[in-house]
Amino acid sequence: MKLWEKDKKTSEEVLKFTIGNDPLFDKLLAPYDIIASMAHARMLGKVGLISQAEADDLVRELLDYYPETCKDSFQLHPGDEDIHSHIENYLVEKVGDTGKKIHTARSRNDQVLVAMQLFLKEEIRQLVEEVIGLFEVLMDRAEQHKDMLIPGYTHTQVAMPSSIALWLGAYGEALVSDLKLMQGILSFIDQNPLGSAAGFGSSFPVDREMTTRLAGFRDVLVSPVSAQLNRGKLESVCGFGLSAIATSLSKLASDMILYMSQDMNFISFPEELTTGSSIMPHKKNPDVLELIRAHCNRIMQIPAALNGIGANLISGYHRDFQLTKEILFPGISQLKQCLSMMKLMVSAMEVRSAILEDEKYKYIFSVERVNEKVMNGSSFRDAYREVAEEISSGSYRGQGGADYTHLGSIGNPGLDQIRRKMKIAQAAIQIKAAAEILKDLSGQ
Repeated sequence: MKLWEKDKKTSEEVLKFTIGNDPLFDKLLAPYDIIASMAHARMLGKVGLISQAEADDLVRELLDYYPETCKDSFQLHPGDEDIHSHIENYLVEKVGDTGKKIHTARSRNDQVLVAMQLFLKEEIRQLVEEVIGLFEVLMDRAEQHKDMLIPGYTHTQVAMPSSIALWLGAYGEALVSDLKLMQGILSFIDQNPLGSAAGFGSSFPVDREMTTRLAGFRDVLVSPVSAQLNRGKLESVCGFGLSAIATSLSKLASDMILYMSQDMNFISFPEELTTGSSIMPHKKNPDVLELIRAHCNRIMQIPAALNGIGANLISGYHRDFQLTKEILFPGISQLKQCLSMMKLMVSAMEVRSAILEDEKYKYIFSVERVNEKVMNGSSFRDAYREVAEEISSGSYRGQGGADYTHLGSIGNPGLDQIRRKMKIAQAAIQIKAAAEILKDLSGQ
């Protein structure tokens, strides 16, 4: 039965079209709808809209059903319009008329929002764990090869000496920046919309501060109209967070693909992490890295796709928002997998030694030759012209190294400072796990 169904049946064609792919993605929201419904039932009992015994019955049945909704095999029943209908129908089946009272003082609009926000908080928590895991591997490998020099490039041309520590440390620091962005996104999501109902509040004396506390939110989204304004915007903001992390991964994958090519040969990977050719027995193809790059490039398009859905909508709820799930949810899942696979690749990466001894890098210390002349009294412009003439005439004899001491140089890559930045960023993202919220609710 549909929650909104009255006397007349809706056309099956209309139902099929409007439901669309929702059952595929709605089941991901099931555990979070359970948590929100438990908090709502507790509140209804406290303010007297249902009896305490009824609230206890609802909470007990919801708690019992929670493990089932977490299983990969969990499916909505035929005839259930969405997960919210499914759970209400389940409660009616278990506790009769008491189950029909769970929807008191709420709408599917705030019901969907609160489940979505609880889901996104948990997904962000897991994403942050994956990001930190990759960060640790990057920094460990940077430390391991701290003195290993490689060419740095501008315009894809050999430029100046870099190092494995500078290269991998840079991506570690990029992930720190990505988590700083995620802090703002989390503060946007971590506001309770439950009690906003259809977007205009309720005449029932609900306690929104209570449901905020019980559902594990930091704050309450005060205006009910504001709660509905966040539909679409909420998903889009999350999309920007995914896009930032995906950008970092895509660039790192591209670097690694280039660096493992035969022409550069800076790094390599065990055969079990590469693929071969059907006709060329010498090939070791970077398929994992190429797919990480492709997946991440597609994830970078998510904000634009989500913005397109809500671009010209007035305030209030619109069914258009249903489509945001099939854009955002797969992107989250794919990004977590890409982070895990990149961690595997970085962990197994092998670095070649003495890279700069190759003849093609003989000019890589030309800037050091210029700087040497400057230290001996020449102006920078005169020194630059003199070294350029040496290179042009073939008389240049490059020195084999340089003394870099400033923070963020090949002699002082600042890995400890980058680690400290990550600790600060990590400490600023405090997300209560769904399992902890459930445990607290069950003990109320």
